[in-house]
Amino acid sequence: MSYNPSLMPLVAITQQAMSEVNRVILDRLQSDVQLIPQLAGHLIAAGGKRLRPMLCIAASMVSSQNIKKPPRAALYLAASVEFIHNATLLHDDVIDSSDQRRGKQTANALWGNEASVLVGDFLFARAFELMVETNDIWVLEKLSLAAAQITEGEVKQMSMLGRPDSQISDYFSVIKGKTGVLFAAAAQTGSKVGGGDSDLCNAFYYYGLALGNAFQIMDDALDYGASQRQIGKDLGDDFSEMKITLPIILAWQESSYKERKFWERTLRAGNQQDGDFEKAREIINKYSCIERSLDFATSEVNRASQAIAVIPKSKLKDALIEAAKFAGLRDS
Repeated sequence: MSYNPSLMPLVAITQQAMSEVNRVILDRLQSDVQLIPQLAGHLIAAGGKRLRPMLCIAASMVSSQNIKKPPRAALYLAASVEFIHNATLLHDDVIDSSDQRRGKQTANALWGNEASVLVGDFLFARAFELMVETNDIWVLEKLSLAAAQITEGEVKQMSMLGRPDSQISDYFSVIKGKTGVLFAAAAQTGSKVGGGDSDLCNAFYYYGLALGNAFQIMDDALDYGASQRQIGKDLGDDFSEMKITLPIILAWQESSYKERKFWERTLRAGNQQDGDFEKAREIINKYSCIERSLDFATSEVNRASQAIAVIPKSKLKDALIEAAKFAGLRDS
């Protein structure tokens, strides 16, 4: 019987605080321009795991030693982190010309690219407004840095398009920027507003970074190893967009001359034909690239768990370790 890690322990512990975070989110979505709450609300209401704000809340609870009522500043930070995340999703869907996210039509498919980009900008502005309200310049510095690093990660990913011969180190640089740093900053700043000292804040930073890396590795592996029903988006999006992810890099390293010609045609030249995605999956499976990607994700999960070894044993610590396992071992 396989082990299926769950987010539910963390969800249960943070549920009451997350209800308050959701109220902050709904309040700060308001605008006299009706399209803004309509479009942003479409994305936010579509669900998602809310893992980033949950980590922010959980880290503040650990640091304040109060799982009943996190500091008010933590609620603002959690909402800010969710706004930053959703702003990047709006922009990403425009860049990628995506028409499906979380099993629903994307905002750009419904309202157009211009509206999506501008509402993404609105969410970024709201995020910084919430950061300022924490009255902590250190927190503002860390989240501002994370926002800049997200953009750097996305730009580096663009520079790797169509380059299957990219290095694994380049891939990890990309996922750290586009995913890991926001998880890291969410946990780190949550700890800070909860009263955590520098050692505890650092522990949460590395916990969040490793968890975020594991989450992105799984996301990339699922694009080749899952079904469309599982992932709630168009299967093979990464392949059609010529994105270079870990399964592709691992496959390229093992591929024969003929197989490398296939990758050159489909990814570098962008000349994709019917059946090419199935062929790509066949080569990836031939060299066990999904399983090998999962080994990298498992290493990140272990790093996350080790990072918070300094925290005294508790149900919340157990839930955080379980959340890290979920990030790196989930099937959707």
